[in-house]
Amino acid sequence: MKLKNRWLEIQQSKIRFFKDNEDPRSSIHINPEVAESWIKSQAMGISPYTEIIAERLDPEQLEKLLQKKHLLIDVAKSIFEAVKLKDLMFASRYAIYLFDENGVLLLNEGDLLRLVPERNSMTGIVWNEKTMGTCAHILSMQLRRPVQLLGPEHYCVTFNNSNTSAAPIIDDNGDIIAIMVLSQHLMNEPLDDDVFVNLNSHALGLVTAMAADVENKLKLRRSYDQLQITNERLKMANYTLKVTLAVIDEGIITIDSTGEIIHINKEGSQMLGLEKGKTENRNIREFLNSQSRLMALIADGENADIEESLCVCNSEQNYMINIRVVNSTTGQVDGAVIKLVSAEKVNAMVNSRSGAMANYSFDDLIGESKEFKKAVALGKRFASSPENILLIGESGTGKELFAQAIHSKHRPNGPFVAVNCAALPRELIESELFGYEGGSFTGAERGGRPGKIELAHGGTLFLDEIGDMPLELQAVLLRVLEDKQVMRVGGRRYKRVDFRVVAATNKDLYQMIREKLFREDLYFRLSVLSINLPSLRLRENDVTLLGQYFIKKYCEKMGWEVPTIGPSARNIMSEYNWPGNVRQLENAVIYAVNTAQNQIIEAEDLPAIILNGEPAQTAAVGNIGEVYTIEILEKISIENVLYKTKNNITKAADLLGIGKSTLYRKLKEYNINID
Repeated sequence: MKLKNRWLEIQQSKIRFFKDNEDPRSSIHINPEVAESWIKSQAMGISPYTEIIAERLDPEQLEKLLQKKHLLIDVAKSIFEAVKLKDLMFASRYAIYLFDENGVLLLNEGDLLRLVPERNSMTGIVWNEKTMGTCAHILSMQLRRPVQLLGPEHYCVTFNNSNTSAAPIIDDNGDIIAIMVLSQHLMNEPLDDDVFVNLNSHALGLVTAMAADVENKLKLRRSYDQLQITNERLKMANYTLKVTLAVIDEGIITIDSTGEIIHINKEGSQMLGLEKGKTENRNIREFLNSQSRLMALIADGENADIEESLCVCNSEQNYMINIRVVNSTTGQVDGAVIKLVSAEKVNAMVNSRSGAMANYSFDDLIGESKEFKKAVALGKRFASSPENILLIGESGTGKELFAQAIHSKHRPNGPFVAVNCAALPRELIESELFGYEGGSFTGAERGGRPGKIELAHGGTLFLDEIGDMPLELQAVLLRVLEDKQVMRVGGRRYKRVDFRVVAATNKDLYQMIREKLFREDLYFRLSVLSINLPSLRLRENDVTLLGQYFIKKYCEKMGWEVPTIGPSARNIMSEYNWPGNVRQLENAVIYAVNTAQNQIIEAEDLPAIILNGEPAQTAAVGNIGEVYTIEILEKISIENVLYKTKNNITKAADLLGIGKSTLYRKLKEYNINID
């Protein structure tokens, strides 16, 4: 059917629908979607004959919307220009409209705007189904496809002389974000207008192509913007990485699979003796010794933590090396990231965290007796010498405090590493002292572990109870002291070490030498300088001085008032032999503080073993009475604190300086009932 006949049939059907309520769906000339829309529009009470009263966004709302849709509007404008659409519009009374998904007009251009000036200021007007009824852009949104309506197909007679084609603009998420509308206004009877007839057949294809072009350009713009954002983020990430690598105090090196250095930070350059940024044609292999496992581990794709020496400027430096292999998408080894940390620095960190530090100086040593002052004077003089020192004294005379004081005066910035030779199991003392390589025995850490001697590098190694060191290890220790180098258990190379030994004993080493229990050559190596620490019974008036010091220290810790030592207690303490020396004195006054009824400690407040006295000839190091006394003191201290805290376990544990689980265990051990 010719366009003219269809036009007339639609027009007549529309008149019958409005006047006689004839169902438009029965007409073969009206598209079903249009007929359904007419019925819906009528049901909403829209009058087809009255002037359309459209809403308009207020200026603030419109400004926000235009800002939000600015990219869409910019792209649409560029397409208008690209297809020379304006020439087409001015020649054929066409106008182009861009509506958003809610029917708000965002953009309009064309010859029609010149012919109908009031339409120039339509931006922000809302044309939707409730105000207009059936129209092309509303049907296009509902059907999600291009739609073309002849004049009479519009519901409102206002648009009877307009032919419109509309196509939706859909984003990547499948949502309609706008509608492109191409409209021709007919000035005369349209059926005789050859220009209209010719262009009408192409209008739908044109507006569809324009909408598709907008979609594609939006995708490109978004991709470009995302690429720009990604590029900026990569730049920032790269800059942040460079700054991070520059400020950390560890060497970071990236290499390829052949070992060629790709990147190295400032710290790494200094470690390898390279000029900053001068890594061209430099290979990590240049700095590895013949026994290095680094490149073999990387070739095997194995992440590892190893300790190796690097050859820098004709000397070897020990480093902890952290290897992280970089694999390609196919799983092949592309290279690795290597972190270098000075082994000396790592050892210092280990010592710091493990408490391997000296907390006492000679100023902290308390005593006024002639014998004690003589020992302190010798300690101060010997401290400035690099020679080894042997401290001789009964248990409890403060040998470790003396060792710390010597260290604090001579090497205060170095580590103070203490080893109790009697406390370590015989089978572990070797690995504890000398360290071990990974896998050297069952249970060994994979990366190995430095021994106490290595950890003491640059500081002091305190060997307490040296007389209890196994004879077979004494020869190894002697070699270390003579050569100043150590080899780990399971190791293949020696490491240079610099440390001073302060050894301590409560045994008669001469007698042990005669009995073949201690090496004479080791004794002479250790005792170049020796200090005899006086027992407490030989320190005249130091008992009261030390006793009052320990009382003050304990009470401040507990948050209690500090009592004083009464005359009766002072006399008993002065006459007692103190076989356990200073350690026993401290325990005794803690007992007294917990049993005293007032702020003066009397004789009856002291432990029974002190009140009963002990013959001087029975005073010996390691007396079993001292162990018994500690148990009694601990039980009484717990009972006293529980009484003062009204059996509050949390407060009691806090005051005692122990955990609640430990306190519960002690309660069970001493059969203390708190119910």
